[in-house]
Amino acid sequence: MPDTRSPLTLFSIVIPARDEEASLPATLRDLHATFTAENIPHEIVVVDDGSRDQTWAVLEGLRAEIPMLVPVRNSGPHGFGHAVVCGLDHMHGDACAIMMADASDATGDAVKYWRLLNEGWDCVFGSRFIKGGRVVDYPRLKLFINRLANFFIRILFNIPLNDTTNAFKAYRRTVIDGCRPFLSPHFNLTVEIPLKAIVRGYSWTVIPISWQNRQHGVAKLKIKEMGSRYFFICAYVWLEKCFSRGDYRRK
Repeated sequence: MPDTRSPLTLFSIVIPARDEEASLPATLRDLHATFTAENIPHEIVVVDDGSRDQTWAVLEGLRAEIPMLVPVRNSGPHGFGHAVVCGLDHMHGDACAIMMADASDATGDAVKYWRLLNEGWDCVFGSRFIKGGRVVDYPRLKLFINRLANFFIRILFNIPLNDTTNAFKAYRRTVIDGCRPFLSPHFNLTVEIPLKAIVRGYSWTVIPISWQNRQHGVAKLKIKEMGSRYFFICAYVWLEKCFSRGDYRRK
């Protein structure tokens, strides 16, 4: 069961964006409208990670329309992990969720995350592959590799979480601070944060979420480049779990 905590005051949505000029307007408008309707105090931290299109101009143009928007430029080095950490460094909230710029993550699920964090959980993880979860237009090869990788992680860490590689998760700020420093410059950060949180003793729960493939732009994850990086970070955290004698566990 989660601990009893005082209510959270600000939910920071951290979104890395590289060449996402077509996706961002609808994504950000939907987030802001949903959170406003649900009376969730929020900010939306969007990190332009070296875009070559009009992503920054789009963000600048949306600032007047969405006052909670906080555009940030990552001057480098670039990469998904670097961009997310840049966003975490710039957030003001006492809780956060990492979401994608391409509207693949459902805003309604982010609302559920916020409510569960307010119940006292340190982390809320979503799974697209439990009862109630769903995926729309998931590429077959990517799906096969996803399930294989997540099965490996689940067995290695002996955890009942079958969607560890999904970026869309929520954390209290205390978790983010307690899991630093982050080592992953790329998409393996999506594995590093939750596994460190679990190994270091933070409370967590899992809910079903939905995911749909992007409508605009090109996916940034290059599967052939990520295998060794995922393996490295899993091995690193596993070694901490086995040999750190609890030195990094939440006190």
